[in-house]
Amino acid sequence: MGATYLVVGLGNIGPEYANTRHNMGFMILDAWAQASNVLFKTDRYGDVAEVSWKGRWFVLLKPSTYMNLSGKAVRYWMQTLNLPLENLVVISDDLNLPFGTLRMRANGSSGGHNGLENIAEMLESEQWARIRVGIGNDFSRGGQIDFVLGELSEEDRAVVPELTDKIIRGMKDFATLGVQRAMNTVNAKPAPKTPTEAPES
Repeated sequence: MGATYLVVGLGNIGPEYANTRHNMGFMILDAWAQASNVLFKTDRYGDVAEVSWKGRWFVLLKPSTYMNLSGKAVRYWMQTLNLPLENLVVISDDLNLPFGTLRMRANGSSGGHNGLENIAEMLESEQWARIRVGIGNDFSRGGQIDFVLGELSEEDRAVVPELTDKIIRGMKDFATLGVQRAMNTVNAKPAPKTPTEAPES
């Protein structure tokens, strides 16, 4: 078996949270599994799927511990798979980025995200890669919780496969060329759509 990487998507379990903004990590991993024709199976502390690519293995984990205790699942699977921190990537939603924007970093703080905070606490380190998926912050004062636990519109959900494709490309780069190259891939701005007709001069 080649190198193994743990890719964690953050979210809350239960049908009432399925399409909420806070579950962006789960949605990305679901789309990845679907694109790879693999199924999740329920295991210790979460649902797990395995995707192989060019002799490398990506273990996709959706923790079943609820967001605020995500670190428990991540620590268990890191120990079980015997992985170094540099083989971990965590995907989470981010209020501070416009909807659909992706930002990958090699390490960093939680930025107030409870799931990331708990992982850093349980791993006693912030030296692991993370991909933040922008959900925007279109809410009035005091409305943050209702916003993150609100459902994505159908239009917004339709963007998830596109974001997932970009993250998959980034993860392949991560596994073969390292985190810097992966960051270039994931953080690149989408190319402007070419108009169907050239404007008249």
